[in-house]
Amino acid sequence: MREKLDAIWQAFENADARGRRLLSTVPDKLLFASSGLRGRQSVGEHLIRSAAVVEQTFGGITTRLWDDPFEWTLPETLFDSAAITEYFDEVAVTRNEGFKFFESDDTLLREIPSPVAMRSLDVILNETLDRAAFHHDRADEILRSLITPAAD
Repeated sequence: MREKLDAIWQAFENADARGRRLLSTVPDKLLFASSGLRGRQSVGEHLIRSAAVVEQTFGGITTRLWDDPFEWTLPETLFDSAAITEYFDEVAVTRNEGFKFFESDDTLLREIPSPVAMRSLDVILNETLDRAAFHHDRADEILRSLITPAAD
């Protein structure tokens, strides 16, 4: 049976589509603009982080290297929507390769070492989806604050 796996795969597909949809609505000139909300982070930074958490998780699952892709996901490297889209594409390949390791829903019960402790794949994958959604929500919130004039 692969019902849970298929549902989780679809949730990752939906998260990827949401990030791409958000990215497509941001003019490059606003991509790294700070709205002053929640510190000085930008739409672009949150969109990059949404993909980076997925990359980190699937890197950890497939190679047991839980390195944060911080160095190659800096705004200086991913400076416009085209570069971020390319990064999204790379993360999608990594994610899809990772899903090949999952044979059945029972695989989700297997515990593996994670940065925190031994945890089941189900927990790890769902936490990753939550973290990606958090970054999407922040990106959306910042974007709305940048394009909606403040009420006087």
